[in-house]
Amino acid sequence: MKKHLLAVVLGTSSFISAGAMAADVSFPHLETTGVGEVIAQPDIAVFSVEVTEIRPTAKEAKQAVDKAVTAFNERLKKAGVERSDIESANIRLNPQYHYPKDQKPELTGYRASRNVTVTVKKLENLNTYLDGALGDGINGINNIQLKVSNEAEFAEQARLAAIKDAQAKAKSLAAGFGEKIDGVWKINYQPSMVRPVMMRAMAMDSGANTEASYQDSQITIRDRVEVVFRLEE
Repeated sequence: MKKHLLAVVLGTSSFISAGAMAADVSFPHLETTGVGEVIAQPDIAVFSVEVTEIRPTAKEAKQAVDKAVTAFNERLKKAGVERSDIESANIRLNPQYHYPKDQKPELTGYRASRNVTVTVKKLENLNTYLDGALGDGINGINNIQLKVSNEAEFAEQARLAAIKDAQAKAKSLAAGFGEKIDGVWKINYQPSMVRPVMMRAMAMDSGANTEASYQDSQITIRDRVEVVFRLEE
């Protein structure tokens, strides 16, 4: 086998097409794109809820919001949720006005709101926490994300599958044309992001069997790699 240099491109920008990768290659070669895919069942969730209250004074609005957030946080702690898995955002406070026609704006009250984000490590408890939030005065569910706790492991599996796919395609193409591969000349790789399953629509539909939906959901982890292989001359 002839000695050659192996160029590896690791980037965070968009993929360079295989054709562009090999545009300046003068020796015999072939280009392949390997794709890998792994299906995983989510085992954790991250959800965000919000409480919004309007009161005549800023103090009353703040107190109403703080009361709901405190009650929900206490519920979560009693249920065994770790403090590090609960994130309560700072309060947002804005005056509310009425705008009569051809008159000065009239102050009608104050709107206060706070968000709470929770990481659920036992997926079977998710629906219980959401019901508890509503019972404590939380009046908005912003989103629910289903994830896998061992994300890196599944990402590695998808990456290895993409590598094997690129190699298999190169081997098949070379054999089909009566050629032999003489190693790898260039690799272009950009790590893929694992996208969580968004469950907002289901969570807001009280008639849906949300608990079953959480358990039956799947996450698809995909990866890809572009490779330029040398061919024997």
